[in-house]
Amino acid sequence: MATLFRAIRHNGKAAAGLLILLLFVIMAAVPNLIVPGNPGTITDQVSQGSSGKHLLGTTALGQDVLVQVVHGARPALLIAVVAGLLATVISVLIGISAAYLGGAWDDGLNLFTDVVLVIPTLPLVIVIAGYFSHHSIFVLVIALVVTGWSYGARQLRSQALSLRNRDFLEAARVRGERRSYVIFFELLPNMTSLIVANFLGSALYSILTASGLEFLGLGDTSNSDWGTMLYWAQNQSALQTGQYIWAVAPGLCIALLGTSFALLNNAFDEISNPALRPVRRLRVAAS
Repeated sequence: MATLFRAIRHNGKAAAGLLILLLFVIMAAVPNLIVPGNPGTITDQVSQGSSGKHLLGTTALGQDVLVQVVHGARPALLIAVVAGLLATVISVLIGISAAYLGGAWDDGLNLFTDVVLVIPTLPLVIVIAGYFSHHSIFVLVIALVVTGWSYGARQLRSQALSLRNRDFLEAARVRGERRSYVIFFELLPNMTSLIVANFLGSALYSILTASGLEFLGLGDTSNSDWGTMLYWAQNQSALQTGQYIWAVAPGLCIALLGTSFALLNNAFDEISNPALRPVRRLRVAAS
């Protein structure tokens, strides 16, 4: 663990991504300490610009933009982390089980993964989210998990196939270890970097897709998060009426959160694979 933190500290992409992510984690953990208030509260000031009382102004509905932005970090992170984690768990279970068990298990699970891969993702997630939109975040998470696990399962299966006949796994089998022990204590630790990268990629997919669905009105528009902020900003013609902050602020937060996951994903690839590290850094290390 200490080696991992040291590698992150010396990797510019990882440090930048982690710093941005920590900022949003703090916003999600203690929003009332940063900006007290209820994002749904309607004030008597409508479509007001930036002022001492409302730093980012108010919406056409009279709600404080800054309060909505800060309090919207929690549902955004919740969707990204929960959907990313569940999709990664399914990817690990299906991908690694198929590779290690082989035979009919591999054929069946691989066929199932291929079927899910060829299903058009966007129409499917729109149908699921639209049909059950009144169930809010829960349905969004389920839709994202159902459509987001298959690509990771294919990657993990390929990596597990390359490790299946390695000497350390053969030694564990010769010792008479159970299959579950071999998978969880021998195989998985050697795939940690790929699993982490899979989670970060799934989290990135989840936050961007969920925000897009909410912008289209396919989420619960009564909730206050970044996607629904964009929906109401578009619905009330914020850009056309000069209320740029109302639309730009949540969009910028979504972009920054997605950037943090992307930077961490690329950084973990570089940390786990020396061939991907910048040539300049390798030359400095060699000198």
